[in-house]
Amino acid sequence: VQLQASGGGLVQAGGSLRISCAASTRTFSVYGMGWFRQAPGKEREFVAAISRSATRTSYADSVKGRFTISRDNAKNTVSLQMNSLKAEDTAIYYCAALVSGSYYYTEVRANEYSSWGQGTQVTVSS
Repeated sequence: VQLQASGGGLVQAGGSLRISCAASTRTFSVYGMGWFRQAPGKEREFVAAISRSATRTSYADSVKGRFTISRDNAKNTVSLQMNSLKAEDTAIYYCAALVSGSYYYTEVRANEYSSWGQGTQVTVSS
């Protein structure tokens, strides 16, 4: 599946931003989806994941309570609403997909995802 992320940009600390990822597939509902990020000089890290049925979500501790992942299986999109942004949230954000046999499973390990988007830059100024 091909993934196209969009919506990144520059925002002040404390502000909000919503990024989205569009999937080119007729079977989007079989994919578990995730968001990862990579800051300069750091390794890629897990941010959030959502199950194929949208009934389960998982978040990194660093974003819990501030970020919300959601998906629209009718529109083949997954989104990440980011509130109360901090300078340390600055990174390139990547969406990722994996074929999931479970309606309820969320995957936090990057190496389990088979498809990746090109990334969208999020910059938070302090």
